[in-house]
Amino acid sequence: MSYINNIIHNYPFFSILVSFLIGLSFMPLVINIAKSRNFVVKPNKRTSHEGVIPNIGGINIFISFLLTVFLFSYGIISELQFQIVGIFIILIVGFVDDLIDIKPFWKLLGELSSAFFLIVVSDVRLTHLHGFLGINELSLAISYLLSFFVFIVIMNSLNLIDGVDGLASGLGILYSLFFAAYFQITGEINMAISAYAMVGSLFVFFLYNVFGGKRKIFMGDSGSLLLGYMIAYYVFEFCDLNASKSVAPEYFMSAAPAVAICVLSVPLFDTLRVMSTRIKKGVSPFHPDKNHIHHLLLKSGMKHRQVTFVLLCVSLLFIGLGLIGRNWSIGILVITAFTIASILTYALWRMVDRKQLKKL
Repeated sequence: MSYINNIIHNYPFFSILVSFLIGLSFMPLVINIAKSRNFVVKPNKRTSHEGVIPNIGGINIFISFLLTVFLFSYGIISELQFQIVGIFIILIVGFVDDLIDIKPFWKLLGELSSAFFLIVVSDVRLTHLHGFLGINELSLAISYLLSFFVFIVIMNSLNLIDGVDGLASGLGILYSLFFAAYFQITGEINMAISAYAMVGSLFVFFLYNVFGGKRKIFMGDSGSLLLGYMIAYYVFEFCDLNASKSVAPEYFMSAAPAVAICVLSVPLFDTLRVMSTRIKKGVSPFHPDKNHIHHLLLKSGMKHRQVTFVLLCVSLLFIGLGLIGRNWSIGILVITAFTIASILTYALWRMVDRKQLKKL
């Protein structure tokens, strides 16, 4: 075991394989339990699938991810104990929401409770604005407020983007790979193992969700909220590394917060656009509709897999932008990303409008 442990720590990307194999082993059991216990979702006006589909894919992601971290990063388990409490809380909140569709207030309260263990108890938070608006180190109160806000935004944007096969998990794979590679090259091996483990766990789900056929499974809120929790954790650590300037000069990113925004641009911009539209219409920003970016792409005539492929490619474009502009002014990089996202969204709206006119 020590030999394997040394290999993983020297080549942390091998934890992808470990978590993938663990997830692959547990997935049939999770699917069978879901079907036997009626943990399934039936077709409704907001879904496009046929038949009853298990919706607790997040449980399998959780099992394979956590077992891999326990096996190969046990040296930091004592440091992670309260973060794991937060993970358990958000997993339970998501699972209950999948079963009984809890009200937004109680869901938000659960999210804030999980954030408390990450941000306050574990002290993993945003501490620096990297010179944006002339601000560097944040006061404790502002740091907590900003960290809670960013945590909730990231978590719910990934929850809301989970609307077509493979999209949330595909984006999660991209994001986790980005942060895992960065943690590895900067010497944060335990963080790299964690992020690579998330990649392997998500990849198992992606295969079953997109290509599973009769064995298809949905992520559910248990999965999308867990994913949001972990991505928020990686974002905080990524920004803190660059705030402390503890990385080698060639890997330093002075615009780290803006780079993180570029990486997560698809769900973040979509959430901002959708909620702004709802408020403009006088509707609650939490009121569900079919105005998300994946809904628009479906209206343009694309199939689920095509929508996922297009949005993954767009995400790669923005990740590239983030890397190119990693040492730009934070404001310039964010404005550039926002402008490109707005142009692409406008072009998509025009395409949808032309499609609708042809049907008349």
